[in-house]
Amino acid sequence: ITSANNLLAAIIDNHVQQGNELGIDTRQIIWKRAVDMNDRALRNIVVGLGAKADGVPREDHFVITVASEIMAILCLADDMDDLKKRLSRIIVAYTRDGEPVTAGQLQAVGAMAALLKDAIKPNLVQTLEHNPVIIHGGPFANIAHGCNSVRATKTALGLSDITVTEAGFGADLGAEKFFDIKCRMAGLKPDAVVLVATIRALKYNGGVDKKNLGEENLEALKKGIVNLEKHIENIQKYGVPVVVTLNSFLTDTQAETEFVRQFCEERDCRFALSEV
Repeated sequence: ITSANNLLAAIIDNHVQQGNELGIDTRQIIWKRAVDMNDRALRNIVVGLGAKADGVPREDHFVITVASEIMAILCLADDMDDLKKRLSRIIVAYTRDGEPVTAGQLQAVGAMAALLKDAIKPNLVQTLEHNPVIIHGGPFANIAHGCNSVRATKTALGLSDITVTEAGFGADLGAEKFFDIKCRMAGLKPDAVVLVATIRALKYNGGVDKKNLGEENLEALKKGIVNLEKHIENIQKYGVPVVVTLNSFLTDTQAETEFVRQFCEERDCRFALSEV
């Protein structure tokens, strides 16, 4: 994905260098380079410095690979043909007249697809408990949809009786984008949602200092659980059953656990305790 992203960036600069037939405004190139490393010094840079043959100087930017639009595209594509169509529609810049310029116009799609021909295939791995897991893709949930690939989910559905997939960044972002974007585009219809919570996080949300999270505090739990309540409310709007799974810690007390259980059952949610 990094290579395909940066290939497109190189093609843009080369197009400008070789006559700029499409009339790209170098001040309006919006496609950014990518690197799979957190390096804030590369967020804003200048490229094309040096001799005439070294390119046209302009301001440029780097993003982390998971923030690349190609990552999101790969995770929504059904197959190679669909991937190519999506790649061709990427808007990379605007002309001096304000018209969009796409990767398709730059004839970059074939080369990009060649780099992604293996990346589009889901990866089968094994957990420590010997369960099969398909890991594939990881677009940032704060700027993209935060879900693994459609191909991975559909592959799992075809191979198992029950498929569990994760939507990142909490139920207020990950789950909603999962329903609104991935499920709509892929025709998926989940049978249930597992909403994961911890007593420690709920007490922290209720104002408890981190160093005191191991102490029983029902009052703080009552204050902080409104966060969980809102997540439940949001998911129930999709008409899907909700199961709240509480990841237990040794410091959790029976009174705290029972409070969360009762809270969930009063809101028509099933409750499960995870003691892994």
